[in-house]
Amino acid sequence: MGLRTFLTDAWSWLNYKPMMASTHDGLPHRTLSSAVQATWLPDYSVRRLAAYKLLAAYDNNQAGELASLAGNDAAAERREFGDPSAFVDTTLAHLLGKSQQIIVPGAEHAKDENASPEAIAAAAVQQRLRDWAEAELLPLRLQAAERKAVLLGDGLYLLAWDPEKQRVRLRTLDPGFYFPVLEDDADPGDYPRRVHLAWEIPEDPKQGLKARLRRITYELGPIEPDSTALSLGETAEGPSRPSGQAGDTYNSALDRFERTYPWAPDAPSAITCYLTDAEWTLDDLRHGQQLDDLPLDKARFRTRAHGALLRRLDLRLDFMPLVHISNTIADGEHFGQSALAKVMQALDELAETDTDSARASATTGAPIIGLAGARAEVDRVTGRPKPLAIEPGTIFSLADGGRMDVLDTSHQLAELRARVEEIRDRAAVNARLPAVSLGTVDPSDVPSGYALQLSLGPLDSLVDAMRLARAHKYTLLLKLVQRIHQAGHAEGWPTGTPLSARLVFGPHTPTDRTAILNEVIRGVSAGVLSLETGIRMLQDAGYPIEDAREEVTRINDRRHIHEAKPGREPVSSSSSS
Repeated sequence: MGLRTFLTDAWSWLNYKPMMASTHDGLPHRTLSSAVQATWLPDYSVRRLAAYKLLAAYDNNQAGELASLAGNDAAAERREFGDPSAFVDTTLAHLLGKSQQIIVPGAEHAKDENASPEAIAAAAVQQRLRDWAEAELLPLRLQAAERKAVLLGDGLYLLAWDPEKQRVRLRTLDPGFYFPVLEDDADPGDYPRRVHLAWEIPEDPKQGLKARLRRITYELGPIEPDSTALSLGETAEGPSRPSGQAGDTYNSALDRFERTYPWAPDAPSAITCYLTDAEWTLDDLRHGQQLDDLPLDKARFRTRAHGALLRRLDLRLDFMPLVHISNTIADGEHFGQSALAKVMQALDELAETDTDSARASATTGAPIIGLAGARAEVDRVTGRPKPLAIEPGTIFSLADGGRMDVLDTSHQLAELRARVEEIRDRAAVNARLPAVSLGTVDPSDVPSGYALQLSLGPLDSLVDAMRLARAHKYTLLLKLVQRIHQAGHAEGWPTGTPLSARLVFGPHTPTDRTAILNEVIRGVSAGVLSLETGIRMLQDAGYPIEDAREEVTRINDRRHIHEAKPGREPVSSSSSS
C-alpha cells in the first residue's frame, strides 16, 4: 500500500521531518541527499549523510532554504537567528574548557631528588608530545574536529608520517567522507579492519576532466611476500622459503610472515596496514557497484611524491592511522549523536515563533490604517485614485463622519516575544545548557554561588559524559603519534611500548579564585592539605602556575631564606639615653 515504515536508528530523531523520510522505505528527499543518486554510496550511509547535511543547514541558518528547495514554499520566509550555532558553540566551549594539556602519568616526579628512570622517561615523552602538539597546532585541530563532533555527532583525525618535517602530521576530515566497513557481529566500540575515505570530485570542463570518485582505503591484513622476490621453487637445500620484505621473517610453523615493530620488540606481528588511493570516473561505475566493490581494472591509482604506487602500499604499521571521535558514548551504534538531537523540534518552533514575531513587528512598526471620509488624489494619466502614503507630518482632510482606524498588533508582538523566551529556555533545559552558561542571566539575579553551582549541575553531567566518550580516543591518538614517530625513526623517540598519555581538558565552569585561595591557605596552614595539593588546586582554579613541582621548590627556598635571616636586636631605653 506504500505505507511508511517505522524506523528507529541513530538518526530517527529526524523522522519528524518530511524531507528526512519522504519515501515508504525511509530514504530522504532527493534535495536533502543528492548523493542518493550516486550508485557507489552504501545503503547504510544514506540517512547518515542526509542528517549531516540537515544539521549543517541549521548551523548555517539555511534550514529554511533547504526546506524551500524540498517543496515547502512557505519556508523561504523563515527567520533564523543563529540559535543552533549558539548551542553548538556553547557546548563546544564547555567541552574543551579554557585549556588542553597533554599529561603522562609519572612525569610530575621527574624533578624529585631520587627520581626513578620511569619518571624521567615519562617527563621526556610528555615534553616531546607537547612539542609535537605545538608544531602541529593541536588546539586548532581540536577546535575543528570537535565542532564537527558536537554538531554532526562524529569527528575524524588522520595521522601520516612526513619524512621532510620528520614528524607526524595531523589532519581533520569531514565525517561525511568516512565509510567504515562494519561487521554484523562486531562490537560498536571495536575499530573496523577496513575503512574507506571517499568523495566525489566535480567535473572540470575547462581541463576536460569528467566527474570522478576518489577512494582512499586503509585495510589491515596479513603481511604479504615481496612481489619482486618470489620463491623460485626447489633449490639444492630443498624447497625455498617465500621471500619477505626487508626485516620480515617467515614462520614456517604458522605459514606466515612476521614483523617486529619498534613498539613491540618482543612480540612479532603478522599484521600490517595497506593503503590504496585510486580514482574512478563516474561513467565507469555500473549500477549496483558500491564503495567496497569498485572495479580495480578501471581505477587510476595515485602515486606518492617519491614515485611509490598507492595500490596496497604496505605502511609498515599494524594499525590504521585513523581515529574516529564519537560525540556520545557508544550504545549499539558506531556513530555518535549530535548535541542538537533532542532539541531539533524546539529549534524549529523557535524559528517559527521568530518568523511570526517578524511579521507582527512589521504591522506594529508600520500599522495598517483604515480611512473613512478621505478624498484620494486622482492620477491624471490613469484616472485612478493614487494610493495613500502615510508619513510623518501627513495631514488628511476627512469629511463629516470620517474616521481613521489603526490596527494595533503590539499586544500580539509582546506575547510572541514572551513565547520566544519560553521556547529558548525549554530548549536550553533539554540540551542541558543552563541559561547562565548561555550568558542570558544577569549575574546580579543569582542569589548565591551555591545556587549558581546547583544550576550548573546538568551542564556538569553533560560535559562529563562527552569527555568520557572521548577519553580513550585521545589516549589512542597520542599512542599512535608515538608509534608513528618510532616507525619513522624520529630522533629522540625511544623504541619500546609507548607510554600512556592523556589529553586533559581544563575546567568548564567559572571558579571563585579568591575563595579557593583562602581555602588553600587555611588548609595548608592547618596541616590538613599538603603544599603540593594546594598548588594543584590553584592550578585548576586558573592561577598561572606552569609547574607545580617548581612552584613548591620556590616557596620552600624563600621560606628557608626568610627563616635564616637574622632578626633585629631590640633597642632598650637605657642605651638610647
